[in-house]
Amino acid sequence: MTERNVHILSVGTFLPGDPIDNVTLAERFGMNSAWLQWVDMFIGTKGRHYGFDIRTGERHTTVADMGTASGARALRQAALAPEDIDLIVMGTATPDQLMPATVNVIADRLGINGIASFQLQSGCSGALQALDVARQMLLTGRHRTALVIGAESIGKHYDADVGFASADAAYAVNTLLFGDGAGAAVLSTDPVAGTPVLHGSMVRLVGMGRSPGQVVEWYGAGGSADGRGGAAAVSEDYKAIEQSVPVMAKEMLKELLEDLDWNENEIDFILPPQLSGRMTKLIVDHLALSDSHEISCVREIGNTGNATPFFQLERVIPKMTEGDRAVCISIESSKWIEAGFAVEKP
Repeated sequence: MTERNVHILSVGTFLPGDPIDNVTLAERFGMNSAWLQWVDMFIGTKGRHYGFDIRTGERHTTVADMGTASGARALRQAALAPEDIDLIVMGTATPDQLMPATVNVIADRLGINGIASFQLQSGCSGALQALDVARQMLLTGRHRTALVIGAESIGKHYDADVGFASADAAYAVNTLLFGDGAGAAVLSTDPVAGTPVLHGSMVRLVGMGRSPGQVVEWYGAGGSADGRGGAAAVSEDYKAIEQSVPVMAKEMLKELLEDLDWNENEIDFILPPQLSGRMTKLIVDHLALSDSHEISCVREIGNTGNATPFFQLERVIPKMTEGDRAVCISIESSKWIEAGFAVEKP
């Protein structure tokens, strides 16, 4: 019997608004040249896109807006109609509402109905979890073609009345690190000549007994679960993230390659975690894949969370030639999840 493979038919991405560089942020928050030098040295991210106005905080692009745009692009590039999709899976840490699920709003806007739909709420590993769920469901034979989406917006955690000079470090750094965006991929078990194969996706929770490296409040800036307010929107243990993520990325790479029976020198492209420009360099150095080409986008568009792997796939797939192999690694520091997948061009 012929082995069933899952092919990536297309990838579509979307960034809201105009790019916001560090100079623009410095002008908005009244920061000096020394601050700009600090950002370049310790953050290493030069730009990002927001679905809101940085002057007023008013949101102009939602997660559903971005997910719909990226999904529509992926469908067009795959030359498929909405009725060709029989499974939709989304990964996001920032859905627009508790209910209805943002994935179902997107499906409605795209004209997709009568199919299985799933929304996974997770941090940076959510896109890989969504790809893993879709891949496994496609391999059962019950579904043929899936639309997988990853999207993020930090709008609910942005307070236009807070300046960097008076903000705590977590707020300032997260505004610099993160950007809004969405990506989507069409997966299918129908072989299409020239399309890459999605191999051995893998997700591993490794957070037992470990404090969260990042906490993001559901209720946004100033909110809390008990409704009394006053909670920090975002809090992070930067030292734990810096120490742990490169090690965890190496662990996931080793496990994924062993599962695929691939060697490190057979990896043509590495899609590393995209925390920030500086952190990505630390991770790549630790992975030590000297024969692999790095595919990164974080310096230009910031950390777009669950959209990031789709931006990386969009960059790497056109570069791949027959026999090329690529590996993507993502680490979620909230409760420590290692995730990865591999792509091969037949």
